Amino acid sequence: MNAPVKTDNAELIVPEGVYAETVLSVTHYTDHLFRFRMTRPAGFRFRSGEFAMIGLMVDGKPLYRAYSIASPSWDEELEFFSIKVPNGPLTQHLQKIQPGDKVLMRKKPTGTLVLDALTPGKRLYMFSTGTGIAPFASLIRDPETYEKFEEVILTHTCRDVAELKYGFDLVEEIKADEMLSEIVGDKLKHYATVTREDYAFQGRITDLIENGKLFTDLGVPPLNPETDRGMICGSTAMLKDTKALLEKAGLNEGANNKPAEFVIERAFVG
Repeated sequence: MNAPVKTDNAELIVPEGVYAETVLSVTHYTDHLFRFRMTRPAGFRFRSGEFAMIGLMVDGKPLYRAYSIASPSWDEELEFFSIKVPNGPLTQHLQKIQPGDKVLMRKKPTGTLVLDALTPGKRLYMFSTGTGIAPFASLIRDPETYEKFEEVILTHTCRDVAELKYGFDLVEEIKADEMLSEIVGDKLKHYATVTREDYAFQGRITDLIENGKLFTDLGVPPLNPETDRGMICGSTAMLKDTKALLEKAGLNEGANNKPAEFVIERAFVG
């Protein structure tokens, strides 16, 4: 049965199997990127790295898109990191949300970028471009990640330096958190690169894997299926190219029902 929810403007009819949650804060990073936090339903459970279908009522109908949950599974709030598409069916509206507004979310989360889909290893690589960093924002703030891996390497590639700020903010938040900073210690390495501006680290992550610069910069050996595990989230082309490089190194793709050396999220938005 659909349930009515009062908003400032009108009564919102919430479809069955859907939560209507309240926006708590919104941070705009650039003209193209923003993050927001909203309330978490009491009964909502998810694994760090999963995504949910979130949406808004548009022209009287609910419109949803898949968004990785950027907050860790222990967080009392839910965080999302989104692009802004001027004519995007959902994002043209989502980018205008303010604290107090309602966002719809379907009740069942899912996804492949979860620790359960990987076999045990020493080093975990999280390869991301753009808003593909969102599921890793969840995982790098989850203590379980550091229980399972000795070293966690988050790579984040964007076009411009300003687009990297969310990733740097995440790392600073971890350092500022008394509990997390103690758990994470020096296990987390953050490797940010850009493709269109001058910066200390430049280039597509696939090129940096292929030419070995990634490993030289980090002071780690090349990819090895015996020790290394990977997660990939980004553009379609980046997924394809990074997957090919990991397979060339001897790593096999896994899934929830068949854990292996790396996993890919194909439902990513943006």
